[in-house]
Amino acid sequence: MVITWVLRVLLLMYAISVPAQTQDAFSQALEQIRTGSMGEREQAIETLASDSRALPIFDAWLNGNLFEFKAESRLVIVTESPMGYHLTDASSGLALTEVDRNAVGKINLTNRLRSSLRKAIARLQLDAVDADTRLAAVNTIAKDIDDTGLALLRTHLIDESNLAVRVAIEHIVLLNDIDSSDKATRIAAINALKDHDNRNVANRLRALTEKNADGNYLETDGDVRNLAIAALTRINNRLQVYAAIETVFFGLSLGAVLVLALIGLAITFGVMGVINMAHGELMMLGAYTTFVMQQLLPDSLGWALILSIPMAFIVAALVGIGIERGIIRFLYGRPLETLLATFGVSLFLQQAVRSIFSPLNRSVATPTWMSGSWQINDFLSLTWNRFYILIFCLLVFTALLQLLKRTRLGLEVRAVAQNRGMARAMGIPGSRVDAMTFGLGSGIAGVAGVALSQITNVGPNLGQAYIVDSFMVVVFGGVGNLFGTLVAGFSLGIANKVLEPYVGAVLAKILVLVFIILFIQKKPRGLFPQKGRAADG
Repeated sequence: MVITWVLRVLLLMYAISVPAQTQDAFSQALEQIRTGSMGEREQAIETLASDSRALPIFDAWLNGNLFEFKAESRLVIVTESPMGYHLTDASSGLALTEVDRNAVGKINLTNRLRSSLRKAIARLQLDAVDADTRLAAVNTIAKDIDDTGLALLRTHLIDESNLAVRVAIEHIVLLNDIDSSDKATRIAAINALKDHDNRNVANRLRALTEKNADGNYLETDGDVRNLAIAALTRINNRLQVYAAIETVFFGLSLGAVLVLALIGLAITFGVMGVINMAHGELMMLGAYTTFVMQQLLPDSLGWALILSIPMAFIVAALVGIGIERGIIRFLYGRPLETLLATFGVSLFLQQAVRSIFSPLNRSVATPTWMSGSWQINDFLSLTWNRFYILIFCLLVFTALLQLLKRTRLGLEVRAVAQNRGMARAMGIPGSRVDAMTFGLGSGIAGVAGVALSQITNVGPNLGQAYIVDSFMVVVFGGVGNLFGTLVAGFSLGIANKVLEPYVGAVLAKILVLVFIILFIQKKPRGLFPQKGRAADG
């Protein structure tokens, strides 16, 4: 009985002593940070690197917010306050008081300590709940990896559940295994890395296949070198596929811009036979509408952009209706005169914008959700702004197609496009349809300007870069045929992006235009010619 009680007392004393010892070690390390030399502080960082309570202290120290409260000889974390600093006890996290700036002294850092702090913070963040935080911690450790960090990552890999974090850790571990003294470990690492799409992996494998100045391979083991060559070939094959995907994506995004720019022109030119040289300036008005909306809603860029779409449509449509009612309706059947008249309108609109907004380009910000890129892997990333413009283009095209097929205005527009004389004989008011058609095409040009504001400069000459391409693509696709416009726009966008790496951007555009001219010589009515008696005649 006595022995049992003695054992219980000993166990109770041990249970009490362990937290006390841990607390003592924690407090001693903090005291080393407060009063110790730079070497002792570095030792304290290593001591605290496994204690989660040290994370806010390390963060504060790295950001210059760790101080000594002189009156109480205590380590504190400070935040700005009207009096000077508000203090928080570094050990307990309890709020203290506000003091004058002279009441505290800063705990200084050297570059060596700063590096040690970053490593320690990364190790502590490996256990964070947020996967992005853990991934950032892994990347930080990888920048200056040592045996301790490598062992920590190997241990953490066993329990890591997030795929992205697991892959990042595997990259680091396997890349280090390539330098192992054990041949089997090296071969296993290369076999595992051949399926990883990572630039560091490709560079490391490439280094195993290179020669020195004397013409000898840097990697002396032939088996390892040959395996590295095979793995690098496999990665390069995937790299070519990713490059093709990226080229097609940028081609589609360029095609989307072209389609948005010319889809309204396809209506006015195809239905009304009007060569509208002011179409680019209607796009410019849409871009400036986006700028104005952002000035009205500076704190809500996303809502400003969304609201700019209907506003740009209304502004450009009203201007278009004004142009049609004021000028175009007197010039039907005289295409060269409409060309000259609308060219004069384009100059007028450019000068009006210069007078109101100045000749300088205006900055239109991109909302957060359209910024950056979708990083699929190290070799493939797709920019969000172009991705959204591609989706937006398809939505506008679908909406316009439904409008033309399922509404009375659409029926009248199609009737006038096929045979204007017969449509008038059937009682369709030609003048109203002309005005509404021109307004619809102009409004879509304004919507295109909203999209263009996210990828190019907004200035008085914005529309001039697209007007020639627009007419060429409309003719190439088939005058008045929306589906032809869509196919032509995307086809020429992809063709441009495919040619650019070989001949340059300018020559690529020239070659595409030459191709269109030759194609029109063969098929004057385009890919998808308009049908109807008027078209046949």
